[in-house]
Amino acid sequence: MEAVARPGRLKVFLGAAPGVGKTYRMLDEGRRRADRGTDVVVAFVECHGRRLTEEKLAGLEIVPRAERAYRGSRFEEMDLRAVLERRPEVALVDELAHSVVPGGGQAKRWQEVQALLAAGIDVITAVNIQHLESLNDVVEKITRVPQHETVPDEVVRRADEIELVDLPPEALRRRMAHGNIYAPEKVDAALSNYFRVGNLTALRELALLWLAGRVDEALQKYRAEHGIGGVWETRERVVVAITGGPEGDTLIRRAARIAARSAGGDLLAVHIARSDGLAAGASASALVRQRALVESLGGSYHSLVGDDVAVALTEFARAENATQLVIGTSRRGRVERFLTGRGSGETIVGLSEDIDVHMVTHERAGGGRLLPSRRRTLSTARLIAGPVLGLVVPFALTFLLDRTRGSLNLTSEALLFLLAVVGVACVGGVVSALVASVTASLLLNYWFITPVGEFTIAEPNNILALVVFAVVAGTVAAAVDRSLRLSRRAARATAEAETLSSLAGSIVRGDQAVPALLERTRETFGMDSAELSDAPDVNDPSTVMVPVGPGRHLVLRGRPLPASDRRVLAAFAAHVTVAVERARLAEAAAEIEPVKAADRMRTALLAAVSHDLRTPLAAGWAAIASLRADDVEFSEEDRGELLTTADESMARLSRLVENLLDMSRLQAGALKLELRATDLMEVLPAALDALPPEAPAVDTRSLEQAPAVLADPPLLERVVANLLNNAARHTPPGRHVLLTASALDDRVEIRVVDRGPGIPEADRENAFVPFQRLGDTDNTTGVGLGLALSRGLAEAMGGTLTPEDTPGGGLTMTLSLPAAPALAAQSPTQY
Repeated sequence: MEAVARPGRLKVFLGAAPGVGKTYRMLDEGRRRADRGTDVVVAFVECHGRRLTEEKLAGLEIVPRAERAYRGSRFEEMDLRAVLERRPEVALVDELAHSVVPGGGQAKRWQEVQALLAAGIDVITAVNIQHLESLNDVVEKITRVPQHETVPDEVVRRADEIELVDLPPEALRRRMAHGNIYAPEKVDAALSNYFRVGNLTALRELALLWLAGRVDEALQKYRAEHGIGGVWETRERVVVAITGGPEGDTLIRRAARIAARSAGGDLLAVHIARSDGLAAGASASALVRQRALVESLGGSYHSLVGDDVAVALTEFARAENATQLVIGTSRRGRVERFLTGRGSGETIVGLSEDIDVHMVTHERAGGGRLLPSRRRTLSTARLIAGPVLGLVVPFALTFLLDRTRGSLNLTSEALLFLLAVVGVACVGGVVSALVASVTASLLLNYWFITPVGEFTIAEPNNILALVVFAVVAGTVAAAVDRSLRLSRRAARATAEAETLSSLAGSIVRGDQAVPALLERTRETFGMDSAELSDAPDVNDPSTVMVPVGPGRHLVLRGRPLPASDRRVLAAFAAHVTVAVERARLAEAAAEIEPVKAADRMRTALLAAVSHDLRTPLAAGWAAIASLRADDVEFSEEDRGELLTTADESMARLSRLVENLLDMSRLQAGALKLELRATDLMEVLPAALDALPPEAPAVDTRSLEQAPAVLADPPLLERVVANLLNNAARHTPPGRHVLLTASALDDRVEIRVVDRGPGIPEADRENAFVPFQRLGDTDNTTGVGLGLALSRGLAEAMGGTLTPEDTPGGGLTMTLSLPAAPALAAQSPTQY
């Protein structure tokens, strides 16, 4: 086979609702390319009888469709093999989320599209926003119409081009009213159901927001590929720095208000796990609470490890293309600010460049505590201020004592100089202590020790005093330095513990998927990428590699990591190892589960049907054997009774076999459905005839005006018969079974009401388990397939079966099915 030089390019026309013109625009694009000389074919296009769309097909080559038989009917699908053999430059493929009729090798249309792309054929396709997997449940809540055909978001996200086909709700409704979307008989139902203004407006917003996210991803990719570090203010992205302190809630709400002022603004909260001022006083419980607050406000939470808070924070904001940065004012007091100089807030402002910085005041401002830097025990300001104070303080003290000469003796004066040296040592460390001790001893010797005005020592005690000066100053300075080092290590350990605690919390919350853990690892350590690799490039100095299992490694690229960060990385790698193993086990379990389910079904079937098959067979066999006996002369009455017994036994056996076959077809997905508009009175007589002679009367007076449902008549008859039989079995003598039906929106609810003992709410779902009856201790009362089969058949027809309490006592089974006119207003569904 000829090698494919490149994969094909995918262009997607995305719409918010049926009828906006996706197929029309797709065909228009195909005609435009064909006019330029491009080899374009129509692989599959569904015009739905729309005249203007059909006119666009004129002049385009159409690949004949493949015809396939399925469940007794014939359907037309795209002939994938014919398109691949034709090898056009561009193929037009409609309805990307469509489920393909079995027989073509692919289950979904999007999988066929991927096969075309892999063959080097460009594809132009169309899809509605309600068919995207991530929005499926949201659309169902809005429209109350489930969408059974979906396409993974990633398939559409990977498209080379996505073009939104937009139409205002009012214009779309006018198109509907003019008959440009559905047939005239379907217009009224469609306008009053799916195509309401509110539904269309919500779907339009979903489409715009989803596409905006895709555009933002493309922008971030472009900036990364071209090394663009500056902020492009395409939309407001607000980053708020939280420390785990009590002021975090105030900062988050302030940042949320800033983000809310701009439509589509994003809120990102980031915690830097570090041991300097911004991370001081962090509380794990506060961080958990603040994360929940961020997520409740529609934002996202991020946790990083950084050597320098200001640098890590501004780099994160720039990488996220943030436009605004919200930080709290310093919790340090005036003395700390004087001693340590510029804090993180001022540094962040200096590094922010074109990012706006908001410094928010809060109730804890100026009341915090400063922890030292990780890289050194003392800040730059203290390292500079210490030696200066070691010179200035002794001279200042000398000046004061000289003005009060005679009021203090030499001992007191020496103690004051010693106190000054200790104070300087606390501020500046060892070097400052040595400068202060030398300066103080010289000044004390020159100005206060006899003979005054000379650098001489007349008595041995004076020598001892000077030595004590130096020893005390050095000891105090060493103690200060050691204390600061221990504080730094403790703060670093706390930061690492907080990071691991946050990771463990995300695992508990269910964020243990391998991609999520890889992204969290990359984000935490500020790397460019994080991936699992079997053969990593170990020669790159910016590559960090950690084993996560036999032959596999966690590979991070971006910058070298210090040893202290590698300890935390090892913990992340352990979590990734567990997640990879869990994913592998889940895949293995998923493969085994169908086999186990089939085995359980086989075991349950063999155990359950033994009595039910044996009883009618034995009764019928005995009746027929008696009739064939030559040694017994039966009266006509006895002969008739034996024939009735044989007939009832065979009928019971036939019903049991039919139930078993239907249940097996349901669970195998091979049940044939022929849905059509069905009147309830059409299936009622046969359902009533299936009841035993001793069954109570059934009241059906309210069914004559019931609306038609979309159902398979024989299957609906089976469901109604099973429900009536179940109700009759539990209805006490002298009472009747009530069968009613009523319309509710676009559905019809059929209720079978009995006055029996009912079922406790906690046990109701057990009544629908195959091969058992509620409260059974053995299988002598039957296999219990009636309700299980009824629910299965109802769901196969697009309905539901739910039990409810009957007012005054008893059980009501509610069968909900689509009303025929309402469903006909929507796009046709193939079965």
